[in-house]
Amino acid sequence: MRRHILRGTVAVLLAGASAGAQTPQKPYEPEIGQGGKDVVWVPTPPALVEKMLDMAQVTADDLVMDLGSGDGRNIIAAARRGARAIGVEYNPDMVALSTRLADEAGVSGRATFIEGDMFTADISKATVMALFLLPANLEKLRDTFLALAPGTRLVMNTFDIPDWAPDEKATIENCASWCTAHLYYVPAQIEGRWATSRGTLTLRQAFQVVAGTLTTPNGDVPVNGRLRGAALTLDVEGAPLQVTVRGDRLEGALTGTRLPR
Repeated sequence: MRRHILRGTVAVLLAGASAGAQTPQKPYEPEIGQGGKDVVWVPTPPALVEKMLDMAQVTADDLVMDLGSGDGRNIIAAARRGARAIGVEYNPDMVALSTRLADEAGVSGRATFIEGDMFTADISKATVMALFLLPANLEKLRDTFLALAPGTRLVMNTFDIPDWAPDEKATIENCASWCTAHLYYVPAQIEGRWATSRGTLTLRQAFQVVAGTLTTPNGDVPVNGRLRGAALTLDVEGAPLQVTVRGDRLEGALTGTRLPR
């Protein structure tokens, strides 16, 4: 009798194990609006993803990064264009999902996803940042963005970086929500005094907008200008001067060297 009971017990256990083995685990599916460490997840429409990458002129020469990369759509789209692309995402389930989607898209060799915090991620080598973050996140990251190499492109869905106006803005048609992209070029840092071929140039800077004076033997001349990365256009008495900023040197129509403070 005991042998029959044991046999029956083993049969039930094996049947239960077999039934469990035949029930595959449901793949992770994120829900729009689900909470995260610093943001909620809302996907960027595919058409806007492509518009953002178009505006940033992403090519195979770029390293594209996304902070809070979610399901990886910005990174996967950039990798499809031949770029090397890295997403930083705090949620490990999202990292696994985006890694799987990159593999399914055939771009796993160029698209990498890292589990990490957007505020401590190393973005120093990025040439393009493709983002969908809240203004509070962008404000906290602003100084990190400004420390990137001049000319690095920042392109984002809907939200501006507080106090910093974008260089370009575009809206896609036939779009119900999340329809506008903003593009920034990280400006060279040129505030200060410069000894130039035309006199002492003293500049103030608010992101890509500059103003100041050019001190010549004939007096002070007001100047205004605008940066696009390291390319500086200065207006001196109505005459535009094209200048390239190379660290502590100015080259082009106006040459010079930065003076110590």
